[in-house]
Amino acid sequence: MFQLNQEEFNNWKSQFATSNSILMGARKRPYAFTENGIAMLSSVLRSPTAIEANIRIMRASFTLMQDIKKEDLINKIQGK
Repeated sequence: MFQLNQEEFNNWKSQFATSNSILMGARKRPYAFTENGIAMLSSVLRSPTAIEANIRIMRASFTLMQDIKKEDLINKIQGK
């Protein structure tokens, strides 16, 4: 588990529409799990809900990585 740095936090916050960052929204940098951290967590949490959540997170992570690789490939082909 790790805490987002300030740049990651600002980028993450920009993904959400908040009317007033002082009064609303996240005020502290959140913690996040790596893909390996999620796998380790699933070995500890064994409830059906935890297992289902883990599967969904792993699938989303896998899809995200595929999309990033596709974007990198497109950029290489386009010479960016």
